[in-house]
Amino acid sequence: MGDECGNRTAPVVQASSPSWVASLGPGLITGAADDDPSGIATYSQAGAKLGYAILWSVLFTYPLMVAIQLISARIGSVSGHGLATNIGRLYPKWLLYFIVSLLLVANTINIAADISAMGQAATLVAGGSARLYAVLFGVVSAGLQIFIPYRQYVRFLKWLTLALFAYVATAFAIPIPWASVLRQTLMPAIDWSPDYMTTIVAVFGTTISPYLFFWQASQEVEELHSHADRRPLKGVSRLTRAAYLSRQKVDTIVGMGMSNLVAFFIILTTAATLHMHGVRQIETSAQAALALRPIAGDFAFFLFSAGIIGTGFLSIPVLAGASAYALAGALKLKNSLNYKPVEARGFYGIIAISTLVGCVLDFTGIDPIKALYWSAVLNGVISVPIMILTMLMASRPEIMGRFTLGWRLRALGWLATLVMAAAVSAMFVV
Repeated sequence: MGDECGNRTAPVVQASSPSWVASLGPGLITGAADDDPSGIATYSQAGAKLGYAILWSVLFTYPLMVAIQLISARIGSVSGHGLATNIGRLYPKWLLYFIVSLLLVANTINIAADISAMGQAATLVAGGSARLYAVLFGVVSAGLQIFIPYRQYVRFLKWLTLALFAYVATAFAIPIPWASVLRQTLMPAIDWSPDYMTTIVAVFGTTISPYLFFWQASQEVEELHSHADRRPLKGVSRLTRAAYLSRQKVDTIVGMGMSNLVAFFIILTTAATLHMHGVRQIETSAQAALALRPIAGDFAFFLFSAGIIGTGFLSIPVLAGASAYALAGALKLKNSLNYKPVEARGFYGIIAISTLVGCVLDFTGIDPIKALYWSAVLNGVISVPIMILTMLMASRPEIMGRFTLGWRLRALGWLATLVMAAAVSAMFVV
């Protein structure tokens, strides 16, 4: 049932093709979770600091993000195992544990920052204690993930993706100089200063983030094992495989498109308001919402704040879940949301502990919000070796059987890897 349980042998039944909306799942949720409160903070920082000059980066990363997420999803659905399990099958244990350790650190900081941002946003909207809200949100998020059956929980997450449209609506609640936006987006003036390059890496690290690779690959495995008539694609007919991969492609393109569209509008909103009014330093998403109020009005403030809470409930399970899939896969523990808690204590224990540590960090002297920006930079740095391993695995018959990547997807995946490597190198060189 989980990643370690092997392949199913039940025959595949070709069902009638669902509508494209009904086929959305792992890709949609993964893309939406990318715009978490910590991501909102990073995009707000970029928009406030650099204005419209940074908008091009979101458009540029879209095809690269689609490629690497689709490759991650392909590995999961073809092999029937998540990324951590596959890395452990081919590469030294020290490399697997090193990558998983870095992922856990970055994810835990993100969880802490997200929970803190949700608490602050709730206080802005309703008053009360931000820390009390933070603990409540953390407990509810972990409880839903642990005790709600997988199929019901996935439907809940899909509905939560609607919270992202608050940021699109916010942009249309304020005046936007669209001609200037279009010109600076399509013909940007690149600044090679260290500050600019660090911001670029932070945006790239938020958009193309390692936890998303692990989550989507494992969610494709969950999709296989949540249906009694499915098995890894290495063992199915060409017709069934083509239909599944077509669903996967649409799901990923739409999900990553939503992610980048929302990121674009967050940067656009903060650039048109905060940057244009001289507010250049933003540390948190809640601070961005508060700064919007006197400039853009109560409606924009409310939408921005409410979106933080909604996206937090979507992203915290993905962050904690990605950590659990990675660590449980590395340790060869049962890892699936299809299991009941008593059947996969280690897996659900990692989810609970990751969320708990995130809550605890908000009560210590460590400021997870100040660490957040550099966590995004860390994500950008560690994404490079993970992307290299992902590309190598997707070309290995031991993992993909006869279904290794075609030349187009392979070329785009390697391009994404090279772009991330170049951005990280430029940050250290400039």
